[in-house]
Amino acid sequence: MKTFKAKAAAIARRITALFPLMLLSIQHSMAQDGNAGINEATTQVKSYFATGTNLMYAIGAVVGLVGAIKVYKKWNDGEHDTGKVASSWFGSCIFLVVVATVLKSFFGV
Repeated sequence: MKTFKAKAAAIARRITALFPLMLLSIQHSMAQDGNAGINEATTQVKSYFATGTNLMYAIGAVVGLVGAIKVYKKWNDGEHDTGKVASSWFGSCIFLVVVATVLKSFFGV
């Protein structure tokens, strides 16, 4: 039966044998062109950008419809905070649309 020292020595020999392979793989990954990876990431983000802004417009439309129904219900029930609720829902919709439009125009996609 192997002792703890013998097991530790065997593990150390295996690590020492694998160390040059690890260095070669690190060197290979660093030697590749970093610009290619950055350009690929930029292309992927740009491909999702139009979909993301359209999603923001859709969320704004849904929030607007839900808000309109909520304000209508409060108005019919005669509640006094109808104006506050209407302005908050309207502000949320405007914020989503403005953010989507500004991002679209800022990034030129």
